[in-house]
Amino acid sequence: MHIQEIYFAGGCFWGTEHFFKQVKGVVQTQVGYANGNADAAPTYEQVCTDRTGFAETVRVAYDADVVSLTFLVRMFFKAIDPTLLNQQGHDVGTQYRTGVYYLQPSQREEIQRVFDEVQRGYSQPIVVELLPLSNFFAAEDYHQDYLDKNPQGYCHLPRELFEWAKQTSAI
Repeated sequence: MHIQEIYFAGGCFWGTEHFFKQVKGVVQTQVGYANGNADAAPTYEQVCTDRTGFAETVRVAYDADVVSLTFLVRMFFKAIDPTLLNQQGHDVGTQYRTGVYYLQPSQREEIQRVFDEVQRGYSQPIVVELLPLSNFFAAEDYHQDYLDKNPQGYCHLPRELFEWAKQTSAI
């Protein structure tokens, strides 16, 4: 196994996490708060004030021998509207902004190629952040694996997207 990590902010983290859990080669997910302006873990309530700068984000650990970073970023763009600023579905606020946050500078070029590919499909600019990860704090336990614990819980993503993600595979 060749485990790598990447961080995706795709609106409400419940659906984004559940989506990536379906993808072959993803070995672990964790929801949390990324790229905010605090040195300590914020609470969900603090993040919802729009004053912390944190985005609801999912840490995705994957086996690079099974699934590529390019494939995961392409999958991410299937689960978001990249033209919406600080909003996905009915969720609005800076914590719902979209972004891809990387750990290794070498990942940026590969991710940027997918961003460029996606941008060619839109007449308006995509507003997805592409930044190094500056910080990440795990969300409270009740947010982890939320849709596994609450199968009928709220989700901005269509349920069919989860089934589609299960069926996809590529390196």
